[in-house]
Amino acid sequence: GALKMFDTATKIKPNYAEAYFNIGVIHQELDHLENAIDSYKKAIDINPKYPDAHNNLGIVYLDSKNLDNAAAHFTLAIKFKNDFAEAHNNLGSTLQRKGLLEEALKSYKKSITLKLDFSQAHNNMGILLQKLGNNEGAVSSYEKAIAYDPSYAAAHHNLSAIKTYTENDAQITQMKSILSSNDTSLSNQAQLCFALAKANEDLGNKDEIFEFLNEGNRLRNNELNFSIDNHNIVIRSLFKKPLPSVKKTSYKFSAIKPIFIVGMPRSGTSLVEQIISNHPEVHGGGELKNLTEILTPIIQDLNSGKIDLSEDTLFSIGQQYLDSLSDLNATEIVITDKWPLNFRNIGFILSAFPEAKIVHLERDSIATCWSIYKHYFSGTGNGWAYNLDNIAEFYSSYKDLMSFWHQMYPNQIYDLCYEDLTVNQEEETQKLLKYCGLDWNESCLNFHTNKRVVDTASVNQVRQKMYQGSSDAWKNYKSYLKPLIKRLG
Repeated sequence: GALKMFDTATKIKPNYAEAYFNIGVIHQELDHLENAIDSYKKAIDINPKYPDAHNNLGIVYLDSKNLDNAAAHFTLAIKFKNDFAEAHNNLGSTLQRKGLLEEALKSYKKSITLKLDFSQAHNNMGILLQKLGNNEGAVSSYEKAIAYDPSYAAAHHNLSAIKTYTENDAQITQMKSILSSNDTSLSNQAQLCFALAKANEDLGNKDEIFEFLNEGNRLRNNELNFSIDNHNIVIRSLFKKPLPSVKKTSYKFSAIKPIFIVGMPRSGTSLVEQIISNHPEVHGGGELKNLTEILTPIIQDLNSGKIDLSEDTLFSIGQQYLDSLSDLNATEIVITDKWPLNFRNIGFILSAFPEAKIVHLERDSIATCWSIYKHYFSGTGNGWAYNLDNIAEFYSSYKDLMSFWHQMYPNQIYDLCYEDLTVNQEEETQKLLKYCGLDWNESCLNFHTNKRVVDTASVNQVRQKMYQGSSDAWKNYKSYLKPLIKRLG
């Protein structure tokens, strides 16, 4: 109805910028991104100095991962309305995604100076400070976000990860009261439950940990409405025979050498990336979903028989991936990609890059699954991670696929045992660097001093020195994890 109304308005008065702006807002709310871009551009054509239109257009570009256009329009929004706190905050988010962290920090600070009670900007600043290793600053930012918006579930959850709770902590009471309120959304309830589970873990209340964990996982499972897929079976069917392999010299950007760090989430992949990327010849790329994004449509086409796994297909996969790595503008030619679920893509990797290095993390199965169960993943990708049966099923499917790859590509995948690494750090690091074709470098032992930004759930763990025994922590909760222990044998 509203669309028709604004549409009529533009027909009566074609240079009516506000009407195009309002049409853009409606399309944006309906997730019609192309139409929204079109409408905001029409509003800007009529009135080039329209800050709200520039800001909203920036948000659409940010949502569709077009970071350069997003930054350009947020900058214009600020140019035409210098005290536009929201646009400063949005520019901060964009700069952070582009890896320009000091500039992002300036944008957040500016946003907060203009609007002191802007809790979203405080929360964003907390996330950035945490990534930069400034936990004290992060705690203070999250606390401000909560002070200005006491029901801000994401800020409560972010704070819970870096704080150690003591008895009678006021935040615990606060979280419980928001949780019991009727107007708290499913997603917010789930985040609060995970935060309360962490608080009770600090206080040693085992029953309460599981009460909140089970509820948080149940809510998140309902919200994502997940059903286990047969992706691994589809992949295996494509690799019945060894494939043609692409010659390295045929690629442009052929100098780039990727190292893929794969395994289950929460198995030590962040730690290993910190170790390798502390080497002066290596750039830590972080969790790059690039390969999965390139492969998703290709796997659909392979599965429906539209294309076959020819050398041309593999060449195209390899070239698109190397192009995406060159966008990182790294000065080093060795680049780590720590997207754990690339374990599904090993066949494509070793066919498209026969010389690629693949480091596969193995960790105690129950420790891995327990760590996943008590973790709230901010993205919607790991839908299997919120139910003990689904986690166990995903885990055994992962084990099957890994043994398949090992048979298919003998001696081309390096298995690294997480527990061995924590016990024999130096020896395991030497073997790891040798496999990666890197000279020994002492700084790889001091990975916790690595200044690179850590963009994963493990941001706090990898800032600490190596610690042992984390894989035994689940033993304190044996009686609660019986179904999991039984499933994993």
